[in-house]
Amino acid sequence: MAGMTVAPRRWLARLAATAGLLVTVVVLLIAPATPASAHAVLESSSPAASAVVPEGPAEVVLTFSESVRKVPGKIRIIAPDGSRADRGEPSFDGGAVTIPVDPAGPRGTYLVSFRVISADSHPVSGAFTYSVGAPSTPPVDSGEDSSRADPVVGTGVKVARFLGYAGLVLLVGPALVLAALWPRRLSRRGPARLAWTGLGLVAVATLADLWLQVPYTAGGGLFEVSGEGFGTVFGSAFGAAHLVRLGLLAASAFLLRPLLARPAGRTDAIILAVLGGAALLTWPLAGHPAASPAPAVSVVVDAVHLGSMAVWLGGLLMLGAFLLRQADERELGAILPIWSRWAALAVSALLLAGTVQALIEVATPDALFSTTYGRLLLAKIGLFALVIAVAAYSRQLVRRRVAAQRPVPVRRAVWVELAVTAVVLGLSATLVQTTPARTAVAESSEADSRLFSTTLTSPLYVLQVELEPAQRGNNSMHLYAYTKDDNRPLPVAEWRATAALPSAGIEPIEVPLLPLSDSHAYGDISLPAAGDWQLSITVRTSDIDEATVTATVPIR
Repeated sequence: MAGMTVAPRRWLARLAATAGLLVTVVVLLIAPATPASAHAVLESSSPAASAVVPEGPAEVVLTFSESVRKVPGKIRIIAPDGSRADRGEPSFDGGAVTIPVDPAGPRGTYLVSFRVISADSHPVSGAFTYSVGAPSTPPVDSGEDSSRADPVVGTGVKVARFLGYAGLVLLVGPALVLAALWPRRLSRRGPARLAWTGLGLVAVATLADLWLQVPYTAGGGLFEVSGEGFGTVFGSAFGAAHLVRLGLLAASAFLLRPLLARPAGRTDAIILAVLGGAALLTWPLAGHPAASPAPAVSVVVDAVHLGSMAVWLGGLLMLGAFLLRQADERELGAILPIWSRWAALAVSALLLAGTVQALIEVATPDALFSTTYGRLLLAKIGLFALVIAVAAYSRQLVRRRVAAQRPVPVRRAVWVELAVTAVVLGLSATLVQTTPARTAVAESSEADSRLFSTTLTSPLYVLQVELEPAQRGNNSMHLYAYTKDDNRPLPVAEWRATAALPSAGIEPIEVPLLPLSDSHAYGDISLPAAGDWQLSITVRTSDIDEATVTATVPIR
């Protein structure tokens, strides 16, 4: 009768697990497809930042380096009088965002503020101005600050990620050891409680991630959430990955119960391993790896990295908390050599996966030292090296066959490993929320290339020259004249400027200049080729006083 009772229970557990897996597949199928990308960067706008246009545009277009998604109510254009100039909802087409504008608005300086979501689920915000007719005092956005990042929310996101990683360790370690290494004579109650705690932590952390993502992306406080915000999150790849994880956790719970109570059958163990492997993929699918230059490689490598970490640390926790205290010498003599091989395999996979991740996310040696992501990674590597040294000491004890007779030194080494790796997990949770080094370097390089600025001196004046974006195509030029003695704005009677590229045989092109004030002129010019362009600028300050200055501008 007992056998007849157990069989239906196992059949029902497998059926429930299969149903959970089917729900997960359905969520995956209906989830929106998202192209691979990284932290998006605003590449250009029309009108350009700081541009002065003769007439008000009917629309403002923002062009990002990658596809972006909408954050409701977080794109605004403020007119010179402080009123809203945007009309209707902006439209999104990949990396292009088009904002309808009232072309009959007042003349003066307009403020454009935006907040969008890049493909790796991180918000991208910023602001710039453009002017119609002539510049004026920039308006102030009296609405909610779209670029505000609540520190409580930012910290909460990192804590949720840490709890998710910790829960994974608490879940995987007991499940693995109970399935393969646990002596039959020992009670399974303690490890089972640990595993259920881990499952609960992962579930709570996943729900917290979904909640926090709403104010994190919209730029609000911890409880500033809305149905529209949740709809936006659930409709994203981030939301789909977390919903899939919850489905897989529910399916796994049915198979986990019999495994924690008694030795599991081979079929149940295989199904549970498949569900666990699928769940591991949801972490990289909701973060940087899915948006890397090689998303397929990054997702698999990150899942291997996460799984190896959970096996290694979870196994260490089981050793320190239970086996080294409760198992006898004969049992330890059988368990420790097997665990030592497993640990060596997990650490090898961890190192290999971490190396591949670093090569993809950091890209250059300079980025390793010049970015926050790179420096955090260096700290993680240093701590990991310390853990490896302690693990090597433990492995030597096992190889010399003294660990079973004297488990206390091994136990101490295990707790040292766990203490240091707890810090490593904290760094990992922070890295997930940090801009990848490759993107940070690209943003820095782009920022440097967006504006060419130099100061030229003549016997009559000092001239500040700004050319943006200093690339092939349309460029905006601003000229500011100052007195030589006290650096005060200098009234100018006439401005003239030309641009030439002798290396390509391009003769001087006249730059039409519009005086915006007595000492400030503006002009637009199209530079058709890359190279070192020669600017020649003549400034006349009176009927008889004028001087010409020249500058070389590298155009990419």
